[in-house]
Parts: sequence; structure tokens; C-alpha cells
Amino acid sequence: MLRWKNGDSYLLNKFMIKALFIFTGLTAVSFVLLPIYALFARAIRESAWQTASSPLIIDALQLSLMTTFISLLIILLIGTPLAYGLVHYSFRGQHLLATVLELPIVLPPAVAGLGLLMALGRQSFIGRLIETYFGYTIPFSEMAVIIAQVFVALPYYVRTAQVGFQNIAKPIEEAAQIDGADWLARLRFITLPLSRNALVSGMMLSWARALGEFGATILFAGNLQGVTQTLPLLIFSIFERDLNAAIWTSLILIMTAFLALFLARWLSNQNVSSLKEDLASEI
Repeated sequence: MLRWKNGDSYLLNKFMIKALFIFTGLTAVSFVLLPIYALFARAIRESAWQTASSPLIIDALQLSLMTTFISLLIILLIGTPLAYGLVHYSFRGQHLLATVLELPIVLPPAVAGLGLLMALGRQSFIGRLIETYFGYTIPFSEMAVIIAQVFVALPYYVRTAQVGFQNIAKPIEEAAQIDGADWLARLRFITLPLSRNALVSGMMLSWARALGEFGATILFAGNLQGVTQTLPLLIFSIFERDLNAAIWTSLILIMTAFLALFLARWLSNQNVSSLKEDLASEI
């Protein structure tokens, strides 16, 4: 009977684990890259970049950049103090609140859009109130696009910001408090600078999510050129009559999403490295 020595068994197990990792890694990477490669190959073969000057693409790009910029500002104003409070304060229902805030991450976008339409549409209480006093209807407007983007992208920033705030060593903030710094001074000179990488990473993730939003936008804001038609909605509208324009628009979204994710991961790694250096210096 063949018997393995302990050393041989360890080497065999190590080899099998490594082989399994390589196989699953190549399978996953191929699964992700195959459709992206197909888009790039078709774009090169058909010279899809010649559609870049199309008024449809330009209008959708301008609208996407404008609405996501405004959405990002709103997310920063709401998400930063919210994440700070969830980290630094304990209260009843905290976990329930955190769960509700993260619900849009797993909620189907179509459900989000339908819910926003029911809550803020012309037949809703809030919608009738806004129309009566301000003469404005939210659905099928640029405001609806922004609201849909904030709804789906806010949790990504809040989660990342929470991690950044949690990684700040409490003795640093406590020392500043002992020295007489109020909460605003601590936030300005300690908390925000030390969590800067995490906050920027969260900004990149939430911006990329807002840029790629489709389901909630099309139900709540519609698909009107120059008004509510963002880049993802443009792809949906034109892929049957102008496939090259749809492919070029898709490549724009792929490249921006890749850059946003790459920057977010790089900043996260920088944050982890700085934490390791701080721990090493303390030891």
C-alpha cells in the first residue's frame, strides 16, 4: 500500500490548493473579461469610435456627468455625518438603521424606481404637495434622475466611510479631546484627514454606481433625450438601430467604471498600509 509521508502530504495539499486557486481564478477572470473583450473587438472591427460625436452620445454624457456630480455632492453631505454617527454613537435600533440604509444595495433597481414613483409621483401625497406649492413635478425630470442615483449609490459611500472612521485609533481622538479640541475641530483636523483615502474611495464607488444606474432611473425618470436619458438608458434605446453607438457608449462606461474601481482599491490598499505602519510603530 502506498503511504504518504507527512512532508509529501503537505506538498501535495499545497499543490492542489494552488492548482484549484489558479483554475477558479482563470475561470472567473475569463467569465468577466469575455463580454468586455467582445465589446472591444467589435468596436475595433467596426470603428465604433466614429459615433463618438453623435448628438445622442454627447447629450447623454453631459447629462450623466452633471447629474452624477450633483448626486455625489448630496451623498457627501448626507453620507459623511451619517457614517460618522453610526461609528461614534450607540443607540437603540442602530443595527436596524444600518440595515435599512444598505437595503438599496440588494434591492432590485426596478423595485427602487417603482417605489420612488409611488412615493414622489403626481398621485402621491408628497408629489401633490410639491406640485401645489411649487408647481413642480419630480418624476420624468432631471431631479428624478438625481434622486434615483442618490438612492442606489448612497449605501456604497456610507459603508466605505464607516470603515474609514472605524480604522482611526480612538486614543488619537481622545488625546485631542483632552487637549480641548471640540468635536468640530477633531472632525476637521483629525477624523477627516486620517480617513481621507477611505472617503475618496467611497466617493469613487458611489459615483461609479450612480453613473451606471439604469432600472430605478428608467421607471422613475423616464428615458427622454437631453432631459433624463443617461448613458445606460441611451444603450437601451439605440442598440437595435445603431449598434456601434451602443457599443461605444458601453466602452465609455466600462472604462470609467474600471478607473473608479482601480482608484478605490488603490486608496484602500494605501489606507491598509498606513494602518500597518501605525501598528508597527506602536509595537
